[in-house]
Amino acid sequence: MADTISSAINSIWGVFRTIGLNDIVDIIILYFLIYNGIKLIRETRAQQLTKGILVLVFAYILSVIFSLQTMRFLLKLCFQWGFVALIVLFQPELRRMLEKVGRTKIAELNFFNQSDVTEDEEKWGAAIDAICDAAQNLSSTKTGALIICERKTKLGEQIATGTILNCVPSVAVFGNIFYPNTPLHDGAVIVRDGMILAAGCFLPRPQKDELINKQLGSRHRAAIGMSENSDALVIVVSEETGSISVADNGELTRGYSKESLKKLLTENLMPEKDINSAKENSLAGRVISKWKK
Repeated sequence: MADTISSAINSIWGVFRTIGLNDIVDIIILYFLIYNGIKLIRETRAQQLTKGILVLVFAYILSVIFSLQTMRFLLKLCFQWGFVALIVLFQPELRRMLEKVGRTKIAELNFFNQSDVTEDEEKWGAAIDAICDAAQNLSSTKTGALIICERKTKLGEQIATGTILNCVPSVAVFGNIFYPNTPLHDGAVIVRDGMILAAGCFLPRPQKDELINKQLGSRHRAAIGMSENSDALVIVVSEETGSISVADNGELTRGYSKESLKKLLTENLMPEKDINSAKENSLAGRVISKWKK
């Protein structure tokens, strides 16, 4: 018994002794992929599909052990076409995963977008003020609204379902678009590079529709669905309560005021250098004001 335990310990120690730096890196990468894969499919229909695949694998092992030739043949055929089936079944999850990879810092090489950054920053500054003022006005009158601020993921599919406006954002424009019973008031407004690009756009349904609070209406569900399929920030004004909510990355946060909404949009839509510059200018202004006193 002691010899067996000693042999097992020596075998395990021998394995650890042969582990090199490349093996450690390999294990870390594998752990990262498995962890994020589980995180990606959790609480989605892919979770149930994964359980079904594991059942098939277990059934195949049993067919090999007990020599069930027919079952083994049928399951082997299933596994041969399993890769194609996985792509079809997990298409939404794979799409979300690849989009998230494309939004990482490593992938932020600006090959496909060579627009004037400074001009876009100025447009976004004015657009944020207009969005916040309009959201406050619409909230006070309990007028339903859905405003999408596009970021890195382009929303061409949703824009194609609406009406192209390509106009400068303002409180008056948002008020006219979302005025009840007008042709565009039921759809969403998409803001790209600080400009209202389209209105009356239709949005995708959320992937976790059955898990969403039943009290949330169609606008809030559409906002969650849009934020699941892109990195856009979606502002919602409730028609029932007038509350302002924001959907980001599939999560809905509620109870925003004009000031808190402006802070959120500025932090997420304006470059960090501009935020730091604004803070420095504000600090300099306070110092000069104090010195004059």
